[in-house]
Amino acid sequence: MHLTSSPVDWYAARAAGITAYLLLSGVVLLGLTMAAKKPFARWPRFTVEDVHRFGGLLVGSFVAIHVVTVAIDSWLPFSLQSIIVPFISRYRPIWVGLGIAAAELLVALAVTNHYRRRLPYTFWRRAHYLNFAVWSAATVHGLGSGTDRSAPWALGVYSAAVAVVSAAIVWRAARGRLR
Repeated sequence: MHLTSSPVDWYAARAAGITAYLLLSGVVLLGLTMAAKKPFARWPRFTVEDVHRFGGLLVGSFVAIHVVTVAIDSWLPFSLQSIIVPFISRYRPIWVGLGIAAAELLVALAVTNHYRRRLPYTFWRRAHYLNFAVWSAATVHGLGSGTDRSAPWALGVYSAAVAVVSAAIVWRAARGRLR
């Protein structure tokens, strides 16, 4: 699948990966805040839900761009099989495998979201909790296989995302216990 050796492709792959991660973190944060009775007093609930859904679509779009641009780049040794099957890549197999698993879980969650009205609510709700696994695997994927993983700006992005999402999870858990 190696179609290009252009540096533009490599920059696009990196930018799409970081953008997908930032959007995913934002969507997870929004989902955590939506669990409250009145998440945003000034906004109707349906608008917040629409932004949450649209954010999820953007995450999927940027993940697709990330995967396609990595696949066509000639510098990395990825075959079609190593992009679809987790943990068989020759390049950092654990870290890349976690990214592939996260992307595949994201697709499964998109399917459950599409059929949300036809599924039992408890099933959909429990499946939706897999978003935390997607976000965690994406975090570890970026920290383990990203070429910018040791750059101060990238460490700042990952540190801030982990801190904010973790704080929101603790906040949500505390609110749940108070009820």
